[in-house]
Amino acid sequence: MIRVLIIDDSALIRQLLTEILQQAKDIVVVGCAQDPYEAREMIKKHNPDVLTLDVEMPRMDGISFLKNLMRLRPMPVVMISTLTQKGSPITLEALELGAVDFIAKPTVNVKQQMSQYADIVQQKVRVAASARVRGYKKTSTVAEPIPTNAEFLVNKVIAIGASTGGTEAIKEVLIRMPKNCPPIVITQHIPPVFSTSFAERMQRTCTINVKEAQQGDKLVAGCAYIAPGGLHLRICKQGSALHCQLDDGETVNRHKPAVDVLFNSLLEIGANHIVATLLTGMGSDGAKGLLALKQQGAYTLAQDEYSSVVWGMPKAAIDMGAANEVVPLEKMTQRLLNQVIKNKT
Repeated sequence: MIRVLIIDDSALIRQLLTEILQQAKDIVVVGCAQDPYEAREMIKKHNPDVLTLDVEMPRMDGISFLKNLMRLRPMPVVMISTLTQKGSPITLEALELGAVDFIAKPTVNVKQQMSQYADIVQQKVRVAASARVRGYKKTSTVAEPIPTNAEFLVNKVIAIGASTGGTEAIKEVLIRMPKNCPPIVITQHIPPVFSTSFAERMQRTCTINVKEAQQGDKLVAGCAYIAPGGLHLRICKQGSALHCQLDDGETVNRHKPAVDVLFNSLLEIGANHIVATLLTGMGSDGAKGLLALKQQGAYTLAQDEYSSVVWGMPKAAIDMGAANEVVPLEKMTQRLLNQVIKNKT
């Protein structure tokens, strides 16, 4: 049984989460705390496997509590975050501090909407229980890009797919990219408001330009394009240029944006122009697309188990033979660049 402690100042949310989680046969709620001070004692008493943690609470906010927790007793945490423009940067900070994932808390019709995604809440808790959690280590705000005077091949594109744990993994890849790197296209499973904040956060952090992809964006060197939450990202060729195409179609592998949609679109422009990687995440989205790219001549990579928060998507790709290389996260940027350097010896 997965033992869960709920920390939220809202009695309604505590009640709804308890009802939702205890519907699952493999999850038990061992307690509810209305603030971090109460939670500290309950953690000592019940030794839960997973915490759900509200962001805004009296006496001590969720971020301050999370910082202390990850320093003193790292454990799986799923943030309960209001789905607003104001709340999304704070949630991304929580993921940076070590939270595994977040649940977007609706602001209207709370009882109805929370009940509608009971399966998602249960699944996020299950994934968190099996996640690899490390204490937060403060790094410099802007990491130095990999030192290189290299020239890069034209008509190359780097493609990245990720899910749970992916916002931090993507950051680790992008902050080391040099200004003249080939264009980078990214699908990360993330809700709409949060994808905007994520792109803005990466733009402030990285040497390269990072933006949320817009319909018709032309791919240029030194820029990364992140799929907007709630829309698939495809890359299409118009004349000699590549452009972003956004698609509000059906979910694929239960996701929108889906990594397989991005990867499959790249087949149409010629897989030999593509270097693709699948990073941390639950499920198997992107594995089939990565295999198809490899079979058509792309160079493909997958993140290794030790450096992944959740080794689901990369493992699925490796199991089906979709990866040319299995790479630790800290070496991923260099491995990607190795495939696009001009006159490589």
